[in-house]
This record gives sequence, structure tokens and C-alpha cells, in this order.
Amino acid sequence: MNPNVRPAAVAGMFYPASAAILLRDVTQMLSEASQKTLLNPKAIIVPHAGYVYSGPVAATIYAQLSALRDRVRRIVLLGPTHRVAINGLALPTCTAFATPLGIVPVDQKAIAAIEDLPQIVFYDPTHAQEHSLEVQLPFLQTVFGDFSFLPLAVGQATPEEVAEVLERVWGGEETLIVVSSDLSHYQPYAVAKRIDAQTARLILDLDPTIDHQQACGATPVNGLLLAARQHGLRGRLLDLRNSGDTAGDKSRVVGYGAFAFLEGEHDAH
Repeated sequence: MNPNVRPAAVAGMFYPASAAILLRDVTQMLSEASQKTLLNPKAIIVPHAGYVYSGPVAATIYAQLSALRDRVRRIVLLGPTHRVAINGLALPTCTAFATPLGIVPVDQKAIAAIEDLPQIVFYDPTHAQEHSLEVQLPFLQTVFGDFSFLPLAVGQATPEEVAEVLERVWGGEETLIVVSSDLSHYQPYAVAKRIDAQTARLILDLDPTIDHQQACGATPVNGLLLAARQHGLRGRLLDLRNSGDTAGDKSRVVGYGAFAFLEGEHDAH
């Protein structure tokens, strides 16, 4: 493997390691989630568990982005750190990430736009085994084809620090912002449904006060909500389920939501 390419760390665990099976599974999830209406969001929040658990929820939103395939060229991808903690927002030093579906280049212009900020650090150990960003890539590869991306593993940071980074790379219609976050963790089914409904309301209200019990990606979520307020976006809930609905037992579930953030009314064609 090219040392400048981060190899897939969770293929065969969170999603299939076989390119053929992975493409089949993602395509099937997208097909089952397809809608007559297509969305043109500026930003989305999607879950990042194993595909058997959260893939159908993620597909709910990815299936509605097909109209953007020829327009979106850059994905700003943010997710929380699960393995190696970090102060700030971590970038990798590699030039690309690999998945079984191919290589996705890291956007060097986007890095150049943010690397002077004090909250930005380069730290490969945070990225090496992190799944929150990687599991989005096969969906993004299937929906968008060719694109570059900015992988930000978000550790200890304020919502304002995240929003400041987003402002630098906000871009135009060529840029889609993707925040990877699950919702509540390991609650009984009924409790999770109540907590996740409350969290969904905060997200739709663009209220950047979500805590890490409500969403593991609370820090990048809150940063996105601040930025969404600054840019006059409105939130839309597309799916709200948990692992008890998809593939798990109902005594101890993880919550998943799919949210889109749109500019004005005219974008929901």
C-alpha cells in the first residue's frame, strides 16, 4: 500500500471487505430508500454504525442526493474520535483514503485554507483506526463518483471552533458538508426513542447545546448547527430510528438520525 494512502481500517467489520458485495449492499440500501423527491442540501448529518445497524438510515439521505452527482466535487467530512483522543480537529498527513471501492483523494486546497487555525492539528494516530469518517466513504463513492474530501476527526473543541473551520471551507454548490454522528447509546428502546426525539428537536431548532449522551458527534453537530444559523439554513428530519428497529435487540440500542440542512424553500424539488 502506498504510504500516502490511508488503508481501510474497518472493512470486513463495519461494512463488507469485498468490493462487489459492498457495492451490491450500498446500491440495495440506496434503492430501498429511494424517494421521488430529491434534495439539494448544503449539509447533512448521518449515522456511522455498522451498515447492518445504521446503513438503512444513512441511505435515507444519501438516496436523495443523486441529483448532486455532477455538481458536488468536495465533501467536508467531520466525525468524532472513538479510538485516539485529540485536542482540536485532526487532519491526516496522507493524501488519500482507500476503501474497497477505490481511492478518495484528500482535498489539499481545503487543508491549505484551514491549517493555520490554532484548533487544527495533523495527527495520524487519530485517523488510523477511526470508523466515523471511513464508513461514510462507500456511500459517498457510490452516490458522487469522483470527489475529493476534507477528513476532520473532531476531538476536544468548542462549537465555535468547529464553525470557524466550516466557514473557511463553506464554498458554493460544489461543497457538501457531512457530519457523522450517532445519537443516544445503549439505552432501552423506549428511553432511546424519547431521548432521540428530544435531540432531533434541538437539531431542527439549530440549537447548539447537544451533549455527548445525546449524540457521540455532539461537537461537530453543534459546530454545524452554529454555522447553519449563520448561513440561514433550515433543518429537515428524514429518518429517526435505532438499532432495535434495524438489526439489534431492544434492551440496549443506539439511536440514528438522518438530517438535511437546506438553503431556502426552493431547494426541495
